[in-house]
Amino acid sequence: MFDLQSLGIEYGTLAMFVMLLGFLITGMPLAFVTLLIALIFTLGWFGPMAVPLITSRVYSFVSSFVFVSVPMFVLMAAILDRSGIARDLFDAMRLFGGRLRGGVAVQTIFVAVILAAMSGIIGGEIVLLGLIALPQMLRQGYDKNLAIGVVCAGGSLGTMVPPSIVLIIYGLTANVSIGDLFTSAFVPGFMLAGFYVAYVLFRSYTGDNVAPPPQTEKIPHAEKMRLLKGLFLPILVVFCVLGSIYGGIASVTEASAVGVAGVIVSTILRREFSLTMLKAAAIQTLSTCGMIVWIGIGASALVGVFNLMGGIKFVSGLITGISDDPTMIILFMMLILFVLGMFLDWVGIALLTMPIFVPIVKQLGFDPVWFGVLFAMNMQVSFLSPPFGPAAFYLKSVAPPDISLGDIFKALLPFICLQILAVALLIIFPGITGR
Repeated sequence: MFDLQSLGIEYGTLAMFVMLLGFLITGMPLAFVTLLIALIFTLGWFGPMAVPLITSRVYSFVSSFVFVSVPMFVLMAAILDRSGIARDLFDAMRLFGGRLRGGVAVQTIFVAVILAAMSGIIGGEIVLLGLIALPQMLRQGYDKNLAIGVVCAGGSLGTMVPPSIVLIIYGLTANVSIGDLFTSAFVPGFMLAGFYVAYVLFRSYTGDNVAPPPQTEKIPHAEKMRLLKGLFLPILVVFCVLGSIYGGIASVTEASAVGVAGVIVSTILRREFSLTMLKAAAIQTLSTCGMIVWIGIGASALVGVFNLMGGIKFVSGLITGISDDPTMIILFMMLILFVLGMFLDWVGIALLTMPIFVPIVKQLGFDPVWFGVLFAMNMQVSFLSPPFGPAAFYLKSVAPPDISLGDIFKALLPFICLQILAVALLIIFPGITGR
């Protein structure tokens, strides 16, 4: 049996990182890469007798009761994708955005916030808005870059606005209250949406040919009532989900089931429900949750063996040794997360880094709930940043052929700057989270 322990923790950590990078470059899925490396280091460092220690850590992750809420929220998003709720919601927002220059872009952001508060998933939101809002903005003469940026940035708000699955996974990893995370993320999520709206209005009113003039014709009363009906069901679902959590009536897991029931009832009332739609949504949910669970299993195993090796203590010492200023250490962590976000998805980042970062955050005297909101805001940046920003690829799948990936990433730059500003404000003014 090969003996990796002779390398020492310094070279062992370097070898683990190089192996992780090398396997990822080959195109192997992250879940299988982390599992393979965990097995190699378990056998090479401790021997076969240590394997059960790793499996026990994996079991504790997948058996967490709160984890049940993840497939529920994913199922909500999958059903929303297949219903006309988002389209009617977008039409209804004309009542509020129609009199503004740039009104369609503003109403796209508001719709994105409501959809985020219904499901907490970003992929479906961006595709929905790309199909509904983007063609309308391009047809009305909006600046192409502004239209693309609004759809991608607005559609990514699901990571910040409760019930965010990013916050749920962070809460599971960091062992903090998910209800507290949702409460603390509420204001920062709307703050970021407010930045987007302010930017859209600024560009629309100061730039030439950025947005068409506002609509002047009056909407008939009967049409107003028809449009308002499109707002009722989505807002009712949001009220039931978030109201039950913040009101102390239901836990996050129970509220997720309430949300699924609400969306199903909505589709029944709209006469859109069918067993075919439910089956397709369930299959999509299984696929998405399977990916999350496998990444979770692999990352838990890898972090488990790294912890047994003494690696977490070693890396913690390296990070805390870079400066005596706690804020500088937090900024360094944000930089690490930002760089990782360019290459890995948020699930892998959360499960690989939070077991190392959260103890350091507590040691420095910071609130882990505040850091969770900061992490979610940082993941906003990762969804948009090149070269692998998933938001750009989601939009590219439904965008007109003349819009290239390069066009999309170029359009996202101002919104990435707004996200970095939001991260900076959360660091400077942690009271924004209410902590």
